[in-house]
Formats: sequence, C-alpha cells, structure tokens
Amino acid sequence: MRKFLMMAVLLAGCSVQPGEPRGGLFEVYRDTNVPISSKAVFEPARFLGTWYEVARYPVPFEAGCVGVTAEYGAMADGRISVRNTCRNPDGSVRSVIEGTAEVVGPGRLKVSFPSVPFGAADFWVLWTDETYRTAVVGAPDGRSGWILNRDPVIPPDRLNAARGMLAFNGYDLGRLLVLQP
Repeated sequence: MRKFLMMAVLLAGCSVQPGEPRGGLFEVYRDTNVPISSKAVFEPARFLGTWYEVARYPVPFEAGCVGVTAEYGAMADGRISVRNTCRNPDGSVRSVIEGTAEVVGPGRLKVSFPSVPFGAADFWVLWTDETYRTAVVGAPDGRSGWILNRDPVIPPDRLNAARGMLAFNGYDLGRLLVLQP
C-alpha cells in the first residue's frame, strides 16, 4: 500500500482527461468488511506475458493514462519482472515503471518498484478465466482494482464475469471505469 501512496504523491500532478475521476490517496473502492479471496489455484507461469488494462478504479498514479499495459516475465531467482506502461491519448508513451513481484501465496503477489521507496504492495489475483485470457486483480485494502485482458478489447461475457468477481469481493461496481478503446 505504501508504494501506491508514494506513487500517487509523485504522479499527482499528471494531467487528467476532462471529466476523468482521478481518485484520492486514501479512497477505498470495496467494502473491507466483505472477505476478499485470491485465486486458490494460481499458476504464475500462465499469468506471465502482456495484459491490457480494460477497467480500473481511479487511482492518482494512473490519472490521464490510456492504453495501459502490464508485462510480467519470469526471472532466474523465481521472482516475476513487472513493467507497467502508461500512454497518452495519442498513443505515445507517457511513463514506464519497472519492478518485481514475489509470489507469497496462492494468487497473492508482493510488488515492489525500486523508484518507489516504501516497500512492496499487495497485488492479489482474485480470478482468471480458465485459459488466463482475463484476470481480476485487487488489493485487500480496497484502494485499487483492475480488470486485465490479453487483448485490448474484452468480450462482454468475460467483462461481466470479471465485474461479478469484483462485486463478490466487495467492490463498488458504480465506481469502476471501463476503458474500452
């Protein structure tokens, strides 16, 4: 969580699209009284590769970002490399942040970025479809959540299933930003 707070402070000055919610530093998007569960049978090797952000909850460090991608790769020491790319509306790269993730439990990752000095953040894979084409990711504190897809456009049935998983874990679907191109 501290990583997200520091990143939010660092990027709070990013430009925002007109009418785009930017989210607050301590904004919570889920009812934390609802138990949250990560994917019990999680296969990290199948999670590797490129994911497109197709929906998210507003967080200051992504304000103004479009076409966001997350790339995960295997590292020799067993950790996972992380590369998140934020784009401008014209498609040009606005920013890139690189870090690592460590699997700390089924579907539970601790993500660290060297440029963010406050340690690792919880990144829980709440659900993937059977073939790892769509994933729902969140944090127990409810301050972030994403729907990721292997393609920039997600089919309606998988978007509905992903939204259902967010709701099951206590997330407020009324605050979710769907980012279809």
